Amino acid sequence: MTSQKYKYLAAFLIALCLAVVPSWIAWGGWLPQNRTADNTAILAQTAANSPRFGLPIDCSLGEECFVMLYPDRDPGPEAVDFGCGRQTYDTHKGTDFAIRSDRHMATGVKVQASASGRVLRIRDGVADRRVRDEADIKAVNGIECGNAVVIDHGDGWESQYCHLRNGSVTVKPGDEVQKGTVLGMVGASGLASFPHVHLSIRYQGEVVDPFVGPNAGPGCNVPRNSIWEKPLDYLPTGLIRAGFAPELPNMERLWQGSFSEKTLSKDVPLTIFWVQAYGTLQGDKVHFKLTAPNGEVMAENEQILEKPNRTWMGYVGKRNTQERPIIPGKWQGEYQLMRGDRVLIEVDRSVEVR
Repeated sequence: MTSQKYKYLAAFLIALCLAVVPSWIAWGGWLPQNRTADNTAILAQTAANSPRFGLPIDCSLGEECFVMLYPDRDPGPEAVDFGCGRQTYDTHKGTDFAIRSDRHMATGVKVQASASGRVLRIRDGVADRRVRDEADIKAVNGIECGNAVVIDHGDGWESQYCHLRNGSVTVKPGDEVQKGTVLGMVGASGLASFPHVHLSIRYQGEVVDPFVGPNAGPGCNVPRNSIWEKPLDYLPTGLIRAGFAPELPNMERLWQGSFSEKTLSKDVPLTIFWVQAYGTLQGDKVHFKLTAPNGEVMAENEQILEKPNRTWMGYVGKRNTQERPIIPGKWQGEYQLMRGDRVLIEVDRSVEVR
């Protein structure tokens, strides 16, 4: 980027972190559980007799939605997910199934019962408002779960669904539901910083991490007796969105669903290729390249990330001037995130400039 060739390029900005705030609150207290030194047999038996839980969201996992956060398995002030990774935070008690933006949320993404049972409690009427600061947090004091549904599955098992879209809850207390019954729509009500449904599973009043099953004990190096109906892959790093923008993007605008342009005007002041990802780690290497329709590489940069981020964005671009106007045609953006010798995210996007 120091050559004469790139003197007209926009500054490269990277590693913007968005703090993820707690997204769950219980209705009622938690019951302590006595553990023994060797509970492997009890663990396996309880898991075998548990309900099998399906996805709480109607989407293609890994394409239209993704797991953003996992339950915290560290009993102290630190946080670790079941895969010994960082996609959680202290006291997070559920699995967050996220969608890509508020715009996607507005189209209506169904929240569905993960197992059959009877509705115990619901709440609706809480506005969808992603929290951004302390004032937003105070505004949802006491209703952190937002619009929600709690289902009793029998034999001490319950599931709780938080942050449903305002006005979307379709069930009432006492309703019998089947696995897959629509409960409402994905939203951002309560203490939510991105659109998602938070699924919390409890057995005899205690949180169960569905990736390892009940009575697994603390930490991440524990036997895994998953209670998911179908195995879910552990993907602590992935792509949220990527695209082009005629101005400098920020995380707030990306969560809103802005910058989904398929075409750009030749009169825009900037041509920006951006990427939004989750689960980046210190030491990850990111590589951006922006190529003009004539094949000329207009911007290229590689950087080592200096800190981990639960959500991250970066971009590269070209400033369009009278001396160096944007070239009409198909522009290409390429991105890679590498961890050691592995490529974890690879993006190839294009936009038509007219």
